[in-house]
Amino acid sequence: MAPVSILGGYQSDFARVLQREGQEIADLVREVVEGTLSSAGVAAEQVETIHVGNAFGQLYTGQGHLGAMPATVIPELWGVPAMRHEAACASGSLATLAAAAEIEAGRYDCALVLGVEQEKTMPGAQAAQTQEAAAWVGHETGSDEPIWPRMFDQVADQYDKRFGIDEVHLRAIGELNLNNARANPNAQTRGWKLTPESFAADDEANPRVVGRLRRNDCCQITDGGAGIVLVSDRWLAEHRPSGADARIAGWGHRTVGLPMEQKFERKDSGPYVMPHVHEAIIDAFARAEITGVEGLDAIETHDCMTPSEYMAIDHFGITAPGESFKAIESGEIARGGRIPVNPSGGLIGGGHPVGATGIRMLVDAVAQVSDRAGDYQIEGANRVATLNIGGSTATTVSFVVERG
Repeated sequence: MAPVSILGGYQSDFARVLQREGQEIADLVREVVEGTLSSAGVAAEQVETIHVGNAFGQLYTGQGHLGAMPATVIPELWGVPAMRHEAACASGSLATLAAAAEIEAGRYDCALVLGVEQEKTMPGAQAAQTQEAAAWVGHETGSDEPIWPRMFDQVADQYDKRFGIDEVHLRAIGELNLNNARANPNAQTRGWKLTPESFAADDEANPRVVGRLRRNDCCQITDGGAGIVLVSDRWLAEHRPSGADARIAGWGHRTVGLPMEQKFERKDSGPYVMPHVHEAIIDAFARAEITGVEGLDAIETHDCMTPSEYMAIDHFGITAPGESFKAIESGEIARGGRIPVNPSGGLIGGGHPVGATGIRMLVDAVAQVSDRAGDYQIEGANRVATLNIGGSTATTVSFVVERG
């Protein structure tokens, strides 16, 4: 890999509702572009290419063609090549991969990467139904149950069939991430009033959604955006002799079919419930030249539902396959544990503006390795991994980010 460094990092406040403020997605794009460039210390005139992650633009707002939106709201970006990327919840990670590839190829030396999503434009049930577009429409859709809790309840079912699973451990993941979010000034749930009953089998404080999953096992519909700037070593030598905030040390990217059942029916799964997810992580480790999770100081992973983080724990190798509960019980994944997972609050605590999530994870990874994570800083963090999944893990991307 040719070196690709990361400058800055910006995240909007995920607790905001743009429509209530009289704002639209163009306003969010302007905010994220300006915030990202300011944090990176890069002028708009220095940007040579732009990549935008967005999953559901037309469906929630009617607005497509979002690759052109940065130039629409920032005059200095007029004429800069730009493109939009869509891969459901992994849209932001694909935007990052594409931008990094352009730098590695020598086409450009300075890339602006942003993810934006405005989802709170309709009632909650309708907003959740809109996200069925990330599944196999007409084949997996049409149930009265919300699709993504139903999909990831199936992941929990697979764990139960293979190894056994206890709902208590799923609820503990939700509790950990919601509590972590209290320290994050941009987290969607940071001001929530929670009690012990919020993490129990309490049908009033934590009502059941689908199967094993209760309200606090599930992330929220979210408005928000995030951005980073990627640069080459050539750009750094000319413009930033002091170096970068962080660098992309490794990446992994795997794509499989849309249907959840198709993944479970394959005969080559081995010990992992989602082997392609494990393979994406291992690819990132190999490119980063680390042998395993022991080479990491923290992880930002996809916890759209608690079973997706339960899966990440053993797929990263924190425990053996099927033994994720051990890391939950021991506190290994807590902020002060051996390998903290989602110190930011993740998706359940932090929020999940779908097209922005992969980039938000990188913003938090950069903050950790550059000692800028504030109240949720992991002391001495030098290397942080991300895991971002689109749909029912049909698209999976993992990055390893190192101190610059």
